[in-house]
This record gives sequence, C-alpha cells and structure tokens, in this order.
Amino acid sequence: MTDTANQAGIAGRTNRRDFLRLSTGAIAAASLGTGAFVTIGRANAAGATPVQIQYDWLIGNGQIGDIVALKKGWFAEEGLEVTLGGGGPNAQTLPPLLTGQALMGQMTSSQTLVAHGAGRPVMLFACGYQYSPYAYVSLPRSPIRTPQDMVGKTIAVNPNGRFTLQLIQNLHGIDPASMKVITQGADMTALLVGQADAVTGFLTNTSALAALGPDIITMTSEDAGVVGYANAYICTQDAFAENQEIYAKFIRACGKGWGWTFENRKEAVDIMCDAYPNLDRTVEHATVDTVMKIAFGPDTKANGWGWFEPAKLQKQIDLFASGKAFETRTPLLADVASQAILQATAADRPKLG
Repeated sequence: MTDTANQAGIAGRTNRRDFLRLSTGAIAAASLGTGAFVTIGRANAAGATPVQIQYDWLIGNGQIGDIVALKKGWFAEEGLEVTLGGGGPNAQTLPPLLTGQALMGQMTSSQTLVAHGAGRPVMLFACGYQYSPYAYVSLPRSPIRTPQDMVGKTIAVNPNGRFTLQLIQNLHGIDPASMKVITQGADMTALLVGQADAVTGFLTNTSALAALGPDIITMTSEDAGVVGYANAYICTQDAFAENQEIYAKFIRACGKGWGWTFENRKEAVDIMCDAYPNLDRTVEHATVDTVMKIAFGPDTKANGWGWFEPAKLQKQIDLFASGKAFETRTPLLADVASQAILQATAADRPKLG
C-alpha cells in the first residue's frame, strides 16, 4: 500500500484535487502501513470496556505488536476488551472517526496533516512507525543512493507516488525535466527488465524485494528528506479532550506488545501467524527485523515506543505546505498533535532501539 497523503501525485490541478480527495476521503485504499479505527462501548458485565479496532487493510506485520498485546492479555490488564478487525481495499478511514462511530484511528502522519488541512478536526498522539518504509529501489548497475543520483535516470513510481517525488525534487533543487518518470504496475519488473533505473516499493514487502536479488539499493523517502511517521494513532480533537485515559491505556498495552515483539521476534511472528493462518510464516520471519527497525530507533530508545518529535512534524508541515498539499488551511502543530498521551505513559512504554 502507499501513503496517499505522502505519495499522491500532484502533476497539475486535476491530480492535486485527486490527491486531496484521496487523502481526506478514502485514504485507506492507499495508506502506508495500515489504518485502523477503534470503537469503544460501555463496560461489559466483567467491567472491561469493549474496544474494537477496525483496520482498513488486511491485518499483517504492521499490527504484530497489537496482536501480541491482545494474545498476551495486556489489553485486558488495562480493562479493555479489544477485538481486532481486518479491512480491505475499499474501506473508508476518516468517516467512522468523524461521525463518532470510532474513537481512535491509525494512519500516517501525512494523511493526518492533509486531513486536518482540509478542515477535518483530527490530531495524532503517538506513532507506531518512526518513518515511512516507502523507498526507491535500484540495482548496482545504476545505483540511486541520493536524490541527486536520480538525475538522468528513469524512475518508475506507483500511481500515487508522484507527489513524494515532486517534494524530493523541490527540496533538492532538481529540475523535473532532468529525469524520466514512468508509472509502474503492482510489481517491480520494470527494474528487472531494464525499463527503469529505480522502482518504488516498501521495505516491509520482502517477497517483492527478494525477487530483485540480494544486491538491491534502497533510498527511503525519509532518506531523501521527505520526513514523516507511519502508523500514527489519531483521534478527533473533541474525543481527545474527553478520552485521554482510554488512549493512555491503549497505548500502554500496545507498547508492551511491541516491546515484547522486539525482544522475542520469532515467538511474536508465530503468535501472529497462529492468529492469522493466511500469513506466510516464512515470509513473516524474514520481515520482522525490518519491521522492528522501522518501529524502533534512536528516538524510541531515548523516549519509548510510539514517540514522535514535534520538530519533525513541523518540518513535514512546512514541506507539505511548500507542495501546496493543504486544501483550506496549513495545520498548526499544537492543533494537530499532542504528546500528552506519551507523557502519561512515559514510564511504561519500552525504551528500545
């Protein structure tokens, strides 16, 4: 899947309108990592609060820590009765949140910023992934390690990937005419057959990357300066004001799940694959280290899982504003993000990286 708000094409007004429409209406169909929404009901007879997490994509390794938290009983310890619900390509993300059917959601920081910039009262309070795994993949015969290496090359991007490329070009002063951009299909064969010097994909898609051989070279959008977070936990501003205790319980339990997964990767994959037999156990064992590198890093080692840096979000806001990504307003950092939940769970979230 692609990060619609971070990778949607804006080649002219029509594409920009499509980008804004996708980012604020049907983000799920092309979100980086998975999007999810959490509904909360009244306490049941046992005193636990029912919480349903409705992911807008198929449940997989992006949810491994959540799955472990559920199976280990850590949500229950927080008084939450959590149900994980998988979605699909036609799921909608923002409507359940905005109508009050869902208390919490999960999407990328870029999607959150664009939705807020279109007038939706959403904000984020934790981030499961420290950066986007969206990457430009090349081979040693024509390596692309930096944005400048793209000059004179043919770059194949997914249909929603032109916006990220435009941001990279603007950020590094690269003339768009200095490279050829083509649209790739669902696979990466354009690189293998020599039609492109680089293709786009996700570091967590190990099956597709394996088909390219062992010598691939990757440059993530983060490496190229298009910073952001993925798997951000979001809510509406009103819900945030009223339900911080629930959010803290949820993040505390998730943190335990992700921390245990970091330390027990093989066992965590087995727990996930036992819960979801449709997943390929061999592939997931090969992918979990990559997932952990994205979920944990220097910032989480210092501040705990789920951390985000306000300064990094501000940089993303400024970058997106320069690309005219905001439909009606430029988000104010204080309105679109809060570290209150991170502060409330600081002693409990695992400091690993």
